[in-house]
Amino acid sequence: MATQNILLLAGDGIGPEVMGEVKKIIALIEGKGLMAFSIEEDLVGGCAYDAHGVAISDAAVAKAQGADAVLLGAVGGPKWDGVPYEHRPEAGLLRLRKDLELFANLRPAICYPALADSSSLKRELVDGLDLMIVRELTGGVYFGEPKEIVDLPNGQKRGVDTQVYETYEIERIAKVAFELARVRGNRVTSSEKRNVMKSGLLWNQVVTATHKQGYEDVQLDHMLADALGMQLVRAPKQYDVIVTDNLFGDILSDVASMLTGSLGMLPSASLGAEDANGKRKSLYEPVHGSAPDIAGKGVANPLAMIASLAMALKYSLGKPDLADLLDKAISQTLEDGFRTGDIWSEGFRKVGTAEMGDAVAERFEALLAA
Repeated sequence: MATQNILLLAGDGIGPEVMGEVKKIIALIEGKGLMAFSIEEDLVGGCAYDAHGVAISDAAVAKAQGADAVLLGAVGGPKWDGVPYEHRPEAGLLRLRKDLELFANLRPAICYPALADSSSLKRELVDGLDLMIVRELTGGVYFGEPKEIVDLPNGQKRGVDTQVYETYEIERIAKVAFELARVRGNRVTSSEKRNVMKSGLLWNQVVTATHKQGYEDVQLDHMLADALGMQLVRAPKQYDVIVTDNLFGDILSDVASMLTGSLGMLPSASLGAEDANGKRKSLYEPVHGSAPDIAGKGVANPLAMIASLAMALKYSLGKPDLADLLDKAISQTLEDGFRTGDIWSEGFRKVGTAEMGDAVAERFEALLAA
């Protein structure tokens, strides 16, 4: 049995708490003899800045480069609002994405039937929702140069961020979207702002050309990002796979997250290109932030972190069967009425982080034994 090398970067805020629940699942899998793990842990974000003066150390990045999968909790918090911009907690996450060349961010938005009434939309709009946002992650306005604030002769200042995309960056993310669609609903919606942005016009042209070069069996539609945002809250189930750039992907995936009832429910995967052995660099993290207001209180929702482990099992660790069972265990836990505060409503059992993690582990173990 091959040993899987896993790097855990718990990070800041509620990160260590939700990561603790993932450790329970990993220990359960290994205890059943289903997989062998070599686990390393390190710092990222504000805690790394406190320890090393940077948001992630070179040593931690080297560990990430050698890992079969990296699991990350969350970064940031008001404690670090005054640190130099280049050392802000989020810089650690951005460096991981860039150094590991994690260009493809997969953000599923799934509404579990038991949570349909927790959504801000009517049940009939979200019940059964299962869409995937494929976000380009290493280009665009977050990484384009120049990126600066400059002083002008008249005493004013000018802030500059540059949106830049090259053909190959758009081609490779489009291929990921088309290939994912083939094992889902076979529909891709590409989104940009080609009406006002030259980079959006290029995006549209390249996605269209890529579609014609071997993916014409997949239905392709194009939609402006602002219109797509509106449609996501009007009729979200019309979508299967949405592919978009770094900025719009950031915004639209957060919109989609609220369709499911809570940010605490959504995992994500960030993947690099396949190597000669078919392996990819990878990073898995919940979409939610560090939630410093509830950190240390034991009330955070760990389900997105646990679901991120399920994505790692599916996309990096070669265990899609275990991934499916873990997702099913999450669903059963919700059906049995367990709720953390962010998804709780009258009539359900309100639990904390550890109790929710225990409930998932118990159901996962039962499914493994079935």
